[in-house]
Amino acid sequence: MSAKSILSVGVIVLSVVALGGCANTIRGVGKDTANAVNATQAAGNNVGNAAAR
Repeated sequence: MSAKSILSVGVIVLSVVALGGCANTIRGVGKDTANAVNATQAAGNNVGNAAAR
């Protein structure tokens, strides 16, 4: 293998690893967003219940 081929394979491997890390981050952001929505809805329900009393 030439140096150019080895460099190309290295770049591809590093790209795959970097993109794999991004997938985990995006999944985590999605979970955090869902938790924030749930917390906001629960707070709204609590306020609505307190106002009804």
